[in-house]
Amino acid sequence: MARLVNRYRQGRDWLTVHDNLLILMIMGLGLAFNNRLITASAGLILAVKAIHLQSLLRLIDRWAMEIGLLCMLMAVLTPFALERVGIDDIWAAFRTSSGLLAIAGGIIAAYVCGRGVLLLQLRPEVVVGLVIGTVIGVSLFRGIPVGPLAAAGVTAMLLNLLGVGGK
Repeated sequence: MARLVNRYRQGRDWLTVHDNLLILMIMGLGLAFNNRLITASAGLILAVKAIHLQSLLRLIDRWAMEIGLLCMLMAVLTPFALERVGIDDIWAAFRTSSGLLAIAGGIIAAYVCGRGVLLLQLRPEVVVGLVIGTVIGVSLFRGIPVGPLAAAGVTAMLLNLLGVGGK
């Protein structure tokens, strides 16, 4: 017990918990609200950090978003490869109101996400707010973390509506 108290006084344990407090809190939210994606993501990041793989953390920081988008696009395109969606289905999208609205939704989403990329480049401080908002949305409202670009795009639109969007 004395050794534990000495380590605490020296600050080692405090620094370890303190350095990881935000990730631990996010993991706790994932556990509390039974969200496996948040829990697993935070747990994996903690594990990588715990074994001191800074180079892997930098790789994740640089490439995880693109790899995630790639995986999501592959999931969307897989029905075409499995021939569950064919030419007739594509033409039907242009002949029905729901298909046309889906096309419009895709165009709007692509535009909004493009604005999100621009916002992240011009105002990187919004990243923290996006992370907090995504964790709350996923944890409390059973949302899914489909992409910070979409969240940044919505944020850019809100900032422009409020007249604080900048350039």
